[in-house]
Amino acid sequence: MSSEQATMAPSGVIKPTEHRSSLLDRFLMQGGIVITFLIVAVVATALVEPRFLNRLNLINVMRNFALLLIPSLAQMLVMTAGGFDLSVGAVVAISSVVTAAVMLVGSGYFPDMEIAVILLSLVAAIGVGVLVGLTNAGLVASLSLSPFMVTLAMMSVLMGIALYFTQGIPIYGVAQSFITGVGRGQFLGLPIVLHVALIVLVACIVMQRFTALGRHIYAVGSDLRSARLSGVATGRTLAIAYVLAGILAALTGFLMTSRLGSGQSTIGGTLALETIAAAVIGGVSLRGGVGRAEHVALAALFLAVIANAMNLVQVDSKYQTLVLGAVLIVALAIDRLLLRKRQA
Repeated sequence: MSSEQATMAPSGVIKPTEHRSSLLDRFLMQGGIVITFLIVAVVATALVEPRFLNRLNLINVMRNFALLLIPSLAQMLVMTAGGFDLSVGAVVAISSVVTAAVMLVGSGYFPDMEIAVILLSLVAAIGVGVLVGLTNAGLVASLSLSPFMVTLAMMSVLMGIALYFTQGIPIYGVAQSFITGVGRGQFLGLPIVLHVALIVLVACIVMQRFTALGRHIYAVGSDLRSARLSGVATGRTLAIAYVLAGILAALTGFLMTSRLGSGQSTIGGTLALETIAAAVIGGVSLRGGVGRAEHVALAALFLAVIANAMNLVQVDSKYQTLVLGAVLIVALAIDRLLLRKRQA
């Protein structure tokens, strides 16, 4: 027997190195990267800054995580369908302004009906999100315009409207029960906004895994032409994805208003970048058709931990933006490497 024959593995037998490689690939494909990032971030932050594990600080991290998770899920829905939504931060801002304005006016007419006024402001904010989502979807699906350019233009329009309406001045008059009950409230020791975010997360997971809409969104993002030939109503599916994204962004603006105690036209300035970063780090493909809500949630938690760590060690806000950009570049590189592995 030759030396070459002696070193060959029997046909059909997987070598240990190949087995380890396949396990690693599977781990990476199933969210292993973001899990690793999150564990490293938590351990490193806890070692460098002991205040990180303080209960009040962890509650703050959970609130920030929740307010990033909801719009990140919105971004995930659109990206999975093969699009982008750069207007998500502007929708958050204008929804915050609308929420506060409706409460201010409504409390004057119905001073003893705070709950009704709060619900009315929520309906108004959600209405704004639906209108923006329908507009984005109409321009993208009906006119076949670039999602990037459409939502970029929408972002500019919405920010202009919000700034014109408020003149850059916060709108006060938000119901105190709204601030204390929602923005600062807790249930079972956890922030109310976190419970809302987790409900949204579960709804997204169920939709993606067990509904026709979830399958259609994946199909449209994977191959629009094939999805159309398979009988999928591609235009309607895109419209639903953009409308859901608008609703989730508007809900975020509503919740942020309860946290800040006022409606502000300047919030959400970096939210488009943050949500895209959370989506890409969470494994959502820039080409559409790939994305899991639970992985995006882990990525949003990772970004919330990083932001909190930088605040604790007093990193300048300008450098925080730099770090976010660097993290996004790394995530894009990883996305490219995983794509090559899928195609190999």
